[in-house]
Amino acid sequence: MRVLKVLSILSKKIVSLITARGGSKGIPGKNIIDIKGKPLIQYTINSSLKSKVNETWVSTDCDHISSISKTLGAKIINRPKELCDDIIMPDAALIHFAKNIEFDILVFIQPTSPLLSSEYINKGLDMLETYDSVFSAYKEHWLPRWTLDNKPYKWDINKRPRRQDKQELYVENGAFYITTKKNLLSSNLRYSGNVGIVEMPLSKSYQLDSKDDLDILKKLL
Repeated sequence: MRVLKVLSILSKKIVSLITARGGSKGIPGKNIIDIKGKPLIQYTINSSLKSKVNETWVSTDCDHISSISKTLGAKIINRPKELCDDIIMPDAALIHFAKNIEFDILVFIQPTSPLLSSEYINKGLDMLETYDSVFSAYKEHWLPRWTLDNKPYKWDINKRPRRQDKQELYVENGAFYITTKKNLLSSNLRYSGNVGIVEMPLSKSYQLDSKDDLDILKKLL
């Protein structure tokens, strides 16, 4: 039965969408910044192309990103300017894509996760036999956290707990999310329904959000 379910999933049209707008403020040109001789977006495009995904797409408003992505083997959907500021959530770009492109299953990949490999994408796709949506995350052990006004966050300073006594939690690493076109358009969210988690190690979960992250990623890649 499990084999039949997996075959059923693979008989559907599976596409990935990498969202890569051009207007990054923190790191100008972030999505195509050079990391060890490759533009950042090349790492996630390559991972998608090596996976069970049938088509790899890039949603962008930038001609330079578009040209590079095409050369690397991705298809392009031009994202409207109103969906490209730093306030709009990526979900809006997913919905725009779903309304214009035919597919059954969508793998939403963020280009800022160059350590993502195809094995995790494939594992997530296999999990759709059980779940409606899937996302990637790493497991976090409890650490004492403080608010910015120097107060313990959700723990008592007079009763400091042991790490072993606190529940472990999953933290979204932002690498990828998988859902169906039907679920995406009905919920307007990147995940919905019965949600599953693909666990990735912390060492593979780093995202490029700051210049410090850039130095770390160069050492990890």
